[in-house]
Amino acid sequence: MINPFDDTYFMKKALQEAETAYEKGEIPVGAIIVVEDRVIARTHNLTELLNDVTAHAEMQAITSAANFLGGKYLNKCTLYVTLEPCQMCAGALYWSQISKIVYGAADDQRGFKTMGTQLHPKTEVVAGILAEEASALLKRFFIEKRNLN
Repeated sequence: MINPFDDTYFMKKALQEAETAYEKGEIPVGAIIVVEDRVIARTHNLTELLNDVTAHAEMQAITSAANFLGGKYLNKCTLYVTLEPCQMCAGALYWSQISKIVYGAADDQRGFKTMGTQLHPKTEVVAGILAEEASALLKRFFIEKRNLN
Protein backbone atom coordinates (compact mmCIF):
# COMPACT_ATOMS: atom_id res chain seq x y z
CA MET A 1 0.00 0.00 0.00
CA ILE A 2 1.31 3.44 -0.92
CA ASN A 3 1.64 5.89 1.94
CA PRO A 4 0.55 9.34 0.70
CA PHE A 5 2.36 10.90 3.67
CA ASP A 6 5.89 10.67 2.31
CA ASP A 7 8.79 13.12 2.51
CA THR A 8 7.59 15.02 -0.57
CA TYR A 9 4.10 15.46 0.90
CA PHE A 10 5.44 16.98 4.11
CA MET A 11 8.09 19.07 2.35
CA LYS A 12 5.29 20.70 0.37
CA LYS A 13 3.81 21.74 3.73
CA ALA A 14 7.17 23.24 4.74
CA LEU A 15 7.30 25.08 1.41
CA GLN A 16 3.89 26.60 2.18
CA GLU A 17 5.43 27.99 5.37
CA ALA A 18 8.39 29.33 3.38
CA GLU A 19 5.93 31.12 1.07
CA THR A 20 4.31 32.70 4.13
CA ALA A 21 7.72 33.93 5.27
CA TYR A 22 8.37 35.31 1.79
CA GLU A 23 5.09 37.24 1.87
CA LYS A 24 6.09 38.76 5.23
CA GLY A 25 9.51 39.86 3.97
CA GLU A 26 11.32 37.17 5.94
CA ILE A 27 13.98 34.96 4.40
CA PRO A 28 11.72 32.23 2.99
CA VAL A 29 12.52 29.19 5.08
CA GLY A 30 9.68 27.03 6.35
CA ALA A 31 9.67 24.13 8.76
CA ILE A 32 7.24 21.59 10.11
CA ILE A 33 7.65 18.78 12.61
CA VAL A 34 5.75 15.56 12.18
CA VAL A 35 5.12 12.62 14.49
CA GLU A 36 3.30 9.52 13.22
CA ASP A 37 2.21 11.33 10.02
CA ARG A 38 0.69 14.20 12.06
CA VAL A 39 1.97 17.77 11.82
CA ILE A 40 2.58 19.01 15.37
CA ALA A 41 4.53 22.18 14.56
CA ARG A 42 4.34 24.52 11.59
CA THR A 43 6.37 27.70 11.29
CA HIS A 44 8.77 29.84 9.29
CA ASN A 45 11.56 32.35 9.83
CA LEU A 46 10.57 35.18 12.17
CA THR A 47 13.90 36.97 12.59
CA GLU A 48 12.68 40.29 11.16
CA LEU A 49 9.33 40.32 12.92
CA LEU A 50 10.82 39.42 16.28
CA ASN A 51 14.14 41.27 15.83
CA ASP A 52 15.77 38.04 16.94
CA VAL A 53 18.64 36.40 15.09
CA THR A 54 17.74 33.07 16.73
CA ALA A 55 14.16 33.04 15.39
CA HIS A 56 14.95 30.64 12.56
CA ALA A 57 12.17 28.36 11.32
CA GLU A 58 13.79 25.30 12.90
CA MET A 59 14.14 26.97 16.31
CA GLN A 60 10.50 28.02 16.24
CA ALA A 61 9.46 24.50 15.22
CA ILE A 62 11.50 22.84 17.99
CA THR A 63 9.88 25.07 20.62
CA SER A 64 6.41 24.53 19.23
CA ALA A 65 6.79 20.75 19.01
CA ALA A 66 8.26 20.49 22.51
CA ASN A 67 5.33 22.51 23.86
CA PHE A 68 2.88 20.28 22.00
CA LEU A 69 4.50 17.09 23.30
CA GLY A 70 5.06 18.41 26.81
CA GLY A 71 8.74 17.47 26.79
CA LYS A 72 12.06 18.61 25.39
CA TYR A 73 12.98 15.52 23.37
CA LEU A 74 11.78 15.01 19.81
CA ASN A 75 13.15 11.50 19.42
CA LYS A 76 10.09 10.20 17.57
CA CYS A 77 9.73 13.23 15.30
CA THR A 78 10.78 14.31 11.83
CA LEU A 79 11.71 17.89 10.92
CA TYR A 80 10.99 19.02 7.36
CA VAL A 81 12.78 22.25 6.53
CA THR A 82 13.22 23.94 3.17
CA LEU A 83 16.88 24.90 3.71
CA GLU A 84 19.72 22.92 5.28
CA PRO A 85 19.92 23.90 8.96
CA CYS A 86 22.70 26.23 10.08
CA GLN A 87 25.03 25.24 12.90
CA MET A 88 22.89 27.01 15.54
CA CYS A 89 19.80 25.08 14.48
CA ALA A 90 21.76 21.84 14.09
CA GLY A 91 23.02 22.26 17.66
CA ALA A 92 19.47 22.69 18.95
CA LEU A 93 18.36 19.71 16.87
CA TYR A 94 21.21 17.68 18.39
CA TRP A 95 20.00 18.46 21.91
CA SER A 96 16.36 17.74 20.97
CA GLN A 97 17.43 14.24 19.84
CA ILE A 98 15.20 14.54 16.78
CA SER A 99 14.92 11.24 14.90
CA LYS A 100 15.00 12.52 11.34
CA ILE A 101 15.76 15.73 9.46
CA VAL A 102 14.59 16.18 5.88
CA TYR A 103 15.71 19.31 4.09
CA GLY A 104 15.29 20.78 0.65
CA ALA A 105 18.01 23.13 -0.58
CA ALA A 106 21.61 22.76 0.55
CA ASP A 107 23.34 25.77 2.14
CA ASP A 108 26.91 25.46 0.92
CA GLN A 109 28.03 28.57 2.83
CA ARG A 110 26.29 28.35 6.21
CA GLY A 111 24.81 24.87 6.43
CA PHE A 112 25.68 22.47 9.22
CA LYS A 113 27.58 20.17 6.86
CA THR A 114 29.91 22.93 5.65
CA MET A 115 30.39 24.16 9.22
CA GLY A 116 31.16 20.65 10.45
CA THR A 117 28.38 20.66 13.04
CA GLN A 118 27.47 17.30 14.56
CA LEU A 119 23.93 16.01 14.77
CA HIS A 120 22.79 13.43 17.29
CA PRO A 121 24.25 10.03 16.30
CA LYS A 122 20.76 8.53 15.96
CA THR A 123 19.42 11.33 13.72
CA GLU A 124 18.77 10.29 10.13
CA VAL A 125 19.25 12.98 7.46
CA VAL A 126 17.60 13.10 4.04
CA ALA A 127 18.70 15.91 1.73
CA GLY A 128 17.40 17.36 -1.51
CA ILE A 129 13.64 16.83 -1.21
CA LEU A 130 12.03 19.51 -3.44
CA ALA A 131 15.40 21.27 -3.44
CA GLU A 132 14.75 23.06 -6.74
CA GLU A 133 11.51 24.60 -5.48
CA ALA A 134 13.08 25.68 -2.18
CA SER A 135 16.14 27.10 -3.91
CA ALA A 136 14.06 28.98 -6.49
CA LEU A 137 12.05 30.70 -3.75
CA LEU A 138 15.22 31.76 -1.91
CA LYS A 139 16.81 33.06 -5.12
CA ARG A 140 13.68 35.03 -6.02
CA PHE A 141 13.63 36.58 -2.54
CA PHE A 142 17.26 37.73 -2.68
CA ILE A 143 16.98 39.03 -6.26
CA GLU A 144 14.01 41.16 -5.21
CA LYS A 145 15.87 42.37 -2.10
CA ARG A 146 18.87 43.45 -4.21
CA ASN A 147 16.63 45.27 -6.68
CA LEU A 148 14.99 47.24 -3.86
CA ASN A 149 18.31 48.47 -2.49
